[in-house]
Amino acid sequence: MKNFKKLVAVVLAIMMVAGCAALASCGKKDEATSTDELLIGGIGPLSGDYANYGNSVKQGAELAVEEINAAGGVNGFKLKLSYQDSKGDKADAVAAYGKLVDNGMKLSLGGVISGESADIIAAAKDDGILVLTPSGSATNILKGNDAAFRVCFSDASQGVASADYIGANNLPKKVAVFYQADTDYSKGLLETFKTRTEANGIEIVEEQSFTDDTKTDFTTQITAIQNSGAEMIFIPIYASEAATFLTQAKGKFSSDMIYFGCDGLDGILTKIEDTADAENVMLLTPFSADSKNEKVQKFVKDYGDKFGGDVPDQFAADGYDAIYVLKAAIEKAGLKPDDMTDFNTRVVAAMTQIEVEGVTGTMTWDETGETTKGALAMIIHDGVASLYGQD
Repeated sequence: MKNFKKLVAVVLAIMMVAGCAALASCGKKDEATSTDELLIGGIGPLSGDYANYGNSVKQGAELAVEEINAAGGVNGFKLKLSYQDSKGDKADAVAAYGKLVDNGMKLSLGGVISGESADIIAAAKDDGILVLTPSGSATNILKGNDAAFRVCFSDASQGVASADYIGANNLPKKVAVFYQADTDYSKGLLETFKTRTEANGIEIVEEQSFTDDTKTDFTTQITAIQNSGAEMIFIPIYASEAATFLTQAKGKFSSDMIYFGCDGLDGILTKIEDTADAENVMLLTPFSADSKNEKVQKFVKDYGDKFGGDVPDQFAADGYDAIYVLKAAIEKAGLKPDDMTDFNTRVVAAMTQIEVEGVTGTMTWDETGETTKGALAMIIHDGVASLYGQD
């Protein structure tokens, strides 16, 4: 009997150990459920004022992951995307990054807007995980992390490109500036825009600003710009604030006034109540949904089919391209499910060796993490944004 009791005790102990192991396995946070599944994490505002940017990037990335997996994956890997809502808050973004690391993230799309992207990239430095932000454009956010890259133009390059585009396309040269003084995005664009005004014959005749606390009433700024004799208004701001400005400026300027901005204006037609108020809005962009490029047109069709007829904006295109860039880096690095040695080192090194023809242009990267590609401009007429100068 004693031996029998001992046997029962041993069996029970083994069962308890096995049960604990099973529970531990069930409790693991790693979202990569098999060795051939590669987890890509993304973070951005899926709710709040800037949700249009985050949801666009997320949807573009989702479409690319779906396409790649349907075509057989990457070097034996199946891609899995986990996208977290930052709510536009830096602390939430960093917390989301930590959660994704705990869940087994191997590659990161970082953040969508510049502020959250900066904190994510800084947090990622010690992990060595490659961060490829689709749309974090502030000039300095990549500095200090050799594993950080971006798909979009930097603010510095957008500011320079805006001035050069105005000069090259014979657009009005008497320019008023309206910017947000407490965001790196807006300040960075204006700073580099100013460095190229003289070379392009641009005269800044008025400069007005606002902050997050004063973004509901622009009466004073509009009046000052009215009195300046400006023929164009440079608005390096986000779509939500631009919608407020344009609505309040209705009827205050001539019908041929041009409002020139950059990627932050993408989605303006979804933010403004009366699309007539967005007449003559121009935005510098590497992507236009009405481009005649076959790759772009396929992306536009597939995106619309997947997301209820929605037309992709630049942020969706950035998210889409980001996934294909990661695919190219994995392939160049020769990484496979049975060969993950020095994964981070190899995939980061591959980034400066690849060239990717995306829907936002043909891209390469240097050791600074910056990309090189061409710029286009879109203009809004009668509630429709189309490529400027396209026949």
